[in-house]
Amino acid sequence: MGSSATVIRCLIAGAFAISMFAGTVSAQESCATNKVVVRGDFGEARFTIELADEPAERAQGLMHRESMARSAGMLFVFEQPQAVAFWMKNTLIPLDMIFIDSTGRIAHIHENAIPLDETPIPGGEGIYAVLEINGGLSKTYGFRTGDALQHPVFSGGPAVIPCPE
Repeated sequence: MGSSATVIRCLIAGAFAISMFAGTVSAQESCATNKVVVRGDFGEARFTIELADEPAERAQGLMHRESMARSAGMLFVFEQPQAVAFWMKNTLIPLDMIFIDSTGRIAHIHENAIPLDETPIPGGEGIYAVLEINGGLSKTYGFRTGDALQHPVFSGGPAVIPCPE
């Protein structure tokens, strides 16, 4: 009977170690430069993103793309918080634009920007980043102003949801 109890204890200890390791990997993955996590009263949504943190990358954005995976997006990051406005020139798919301050807090959401429309879409003052995702997903998930994003670019904010060290 003693050996059965020892085997069970070893199995439990092994399962605990695996779950702790999985939790660590998950936390590290949530702060990878190609991932962003959005958290709010709705829960949590994760996106695999392209990072546009150089002027040429921001200028190109998601132009000329015919589709984008549901869990994909692009995170535009500026050198400093500022007033920004986006447009949909040469953008073929409807997008939700999520305007974010330097702490990672959502300041404004523009849903379903119209493809190819060149009308400026203002995001407000003090915008540090903009997350573009497929049109309608903000509403589907229940994103709201005040929700927060987790990504390494917000670490100097200081971040509302900091990345683990």
